[in-house]
This record gives sequence, C-alpha cells and structure tokens, in this order.
Amino acid sequence: MAEEEPRIALFLDYENLALGARDVGVQFDLKPVNDALAERGRVVVRRAYAEWTSFGDDRKMLARHNVELIEIPQRMGTFRKNAADIKMAVDAIELAFERDYITTFVLGTGDSDFTPLVHKLRELNKQVIGVGIKQSTSALLPPACDEFLFFERLEGVESPGKEPEAPTEASGDLSQLETLVTQTLAGLQSSMGGAVLASNLKRAIIRKDPTFSEADYGFRGFGELLRDLEQRKIIELSEGPAKGDPEVSFPSEGRGEEEAFKLLQSVVQDLQKSGKAPHLSGLKNQLRKRSPDFSEKRYGFSGFLQFTKAAQRRGFVDLRWDDDAGDYIVTAR
Repeated sequence: MAEEEPRIALFLDYENLALGARDVGVQFDLKPVNDALAERGRVVVRRAYAEWTSFGDDRKMLARHNVELIEIPQRMGTFRKNAADIKMAVDAIELAFERDYITTFVLGTGDSDFTPLVHKLRELNKQVIGVGIKQSTSALLPPACDEFLFFERLEGVESPGKEPEAPTEASGDLSQLETLVTQTLAGLQSSMGGAVLASNLKRAIIRKDPTFSEADYGFRGFGELLRDLEQRKIIELSEGPAKGDPEVSFPSEGRGEEEAFKLLQSVVQDLQKSGKAPHLSGLKNQLRKRSPDFSEKRYGFSGFLQFTKAAQRRGFVDLRWDDDAGDYIVTAR
C-alpha cells in the first residue's frame, strides 16, 4: 500500500562523491543511485552540497534528476569542507524533526565525520542508508548505517579500462556466504520460534553486514542465492504467505552434520586416551586442529554447545556438568 511505502530523503556530500569517483576512474552519475533507491522506497527530498563552481557539468546532470543544489561558498579564513558537512548535518536533523513521514535518510558520502549524524538519525527511529566510493569510504561509516551501498557495485556503473578486483576473503567467498546465511538463519529460528521468511533473513544479514550484496557472489538477486543454497542442500525453501517471499529452513534430513559429529567423537576419544575426559571449553579448538575449516554454524547450530548437545542426542558423545570446573565434561560413546 502507498501509505506503507518508505519515504526517502537523499543528501549528497557531492565533493566527496565526485572526487572519490574520479580517483578510481569513474564518472559519478546519479542514475544508478536513483535506480537502487527506487527499489527501496519513494524519494521525496534530493539535496546536494558543494561549492558548485568546481562542478559545472555535474550541476546539469543533477538538475536533470531534480536535485536541489545547496551552495557552500568558499570564504577567506573558513574551511569549505567543514562548512558543507555542518550544513548538511543541520539540514538532515531539521528535516527529521519537521517531516515525520520521512522514514529513510540516504547519505551520499564516505566521510567518517558523518558517523555521529548517522547515530543521531537512528536514535530518531530513522533508517539510514549510506552511499559512497569504496576506496574513499572510511571503515567507520558503513557499520554505523543500516545499509551501505558502494557506488562502483551499483547496476549500471562501469569502470572503463579498469581491471576487475581480485577476490578477497571478505568478498566473493562462498564458504563465508554459507556460514553467514546459516548462522543468521539459526539465530532467527532460535529468537523468533517460528517460520523465517526470506525477507526477514536478508534484513538480518544486512544488519550484520551493511555492505552485503549478493552480487558480490555472482547472484542477480537474493532469491537466486537462496535457490542455489537449496540446490546444494544447505537450506530448504517452502511457499510463504506472500508470493516471492518463501519460508527458509534447514533440510529436515540434515546437511551432513553426521560427519561433523563423528569428528567430534573421534577427537574426544583421542583426548580420553590421555586418561582424562575433556571439558567443553577448548574442545572446539581441538576440532579445528584436526579440521581447520570446522564451524558449527555451517550445520545450522548457533553455538558449539548446541552442536555438542545435538551430537549427544544422536548418540556420539555424552555431556556431564562439572561443578568444580564450572564446565561440561564431554565423553565419547
């Protein structure tokens, strides 16, 4: 319904965006940003802040997109950057109080000086989405936002003559993606006590990592990502109350955790040969010595204790509380 549609206010620290884009060989264009925001709600305010004599061609582009240009004149004895930051922050807070219907503020900047503004807007129950150039975005800013969009990753942005970035541990690692999805799903199942919808799952993932994008892993959408995980028997999908928003759960037959239970049993057996049954604390590290990529999250367990209790139910180990140690003793069956 139209009444429930998010209303968005867009504020652009334009000098930060334009110069940051030039540094990486990209011409900043508002269209990819507008397209991304169109998927998130209705933009009702568009403002850009700069000393515009330096951005003649950009003014025409912004005018085509109905952006209000806020002039920050350069005066002797003042710092233009600080003047733009302060003006933009004051206007955003003023709008947050004057326009209750605005639910989302989009801040186009990579400057960590705006982090307090992000915190204040969220205190006022506003959603905050950041937009910035990856190379020139402070590491402090994205975690403060509800969601952060790197301009270079948006649909329609091209970097002519630039080599693709090599994959890193933080981007494109499918094993990390599996762990992120299963860990989040397990946590939601535990806290909600019911069905988990795909939309709820994605919102929770973005709360954990505001820069998350399924495109980094080669998927065109979150639904395609979930279908791939289902094909690999990592999750199960079933019809939800709304079309296009399925329920997400773990496979009823499990997803290979029996091998993990056997690993636990084997490690405990080896430790018992020393003449003393191991305690639960430190046991996970022993498993990782045998299998460095071990993670209970991969099997849908929110913690190692939950994983060990599941192994107990399946008959692989036993757990007994030790009052003296204040910890569980684990023995192999």
